[in-house]
Amino acid sequence: MEIQTIKNEDATTVKLIGRLDTMTSSTLEDALDGIIEDTVNLVFDMENLEYISSAGLRIILSAQKLLSKKGGNVSIINCQPDVKEVFSITGFSDILSIS
Repeated sequence: MEIQTIKNEDATTVKLIGRLDTMTSSTLEDALDGIIEDTVNLVFDMENLEYISSAGLRIILSAQKLLSKKGGNVSIINCQPDVKEVFSITGFSDILSIS
């Protein structure tokens, strides 16, 4: 998985490319450790994310919990249909802003 980060005054966008699964989730977790300290709103751009597993969902939920304590938010944009279905089935679509 490849991660690209774009920071602006309103939010930090994390573009995910490839697969977010057990093998790659630690890469995202490490990247978010530095990002979450300096941001309030986090946007995951999933235009090029092919797959997400429960390990990836756990990291996104953890980010949401940490940012909500700071009054922030996590949102998902450009979600592929297969990935969007995972969010829907797991109930994450009720917790996160997904478009």
